[in-house]
Amino acid sequence: MSGARTVRFTVPLSHPCLPGHFPGHPVVPGVVLLDQAMLAAGIAGAARLPQAKFLRPVLPGEEVVLLLRPLEGGRLGFSGHVGEALAFRGEVEPAGVEAA
Repeated sequence: MSGARTVRFTVPLSHPCLPGHFPGHPVVPGVVLLDQAMLAAGIAGAARLPQAKFLRPVLPGEEVVLLLRPLEGGRLGFSGHVGEALAFRGEVEPAGVEAA
């Protein structure tokens, strides 16, 4: 990825991960949010997450605006916003990229 990029996505209430996370009060699991970040970055297979932080729950049906930006050493920074609120952020390093 050569420059910053924005992707929008929504996890529908019908997503199969939601009935068990949490019954009666569904919250999108962090692993689903990270998967969306990796898909948007074009990373398939193994990757390293030097850091990831979840700052607010993402609920089914909420639109997430995901910003991807290149960092040093082949890593990608990502941040997901719901409205004006920062919901999660972190870095992903594709497999085969040496840690600095």
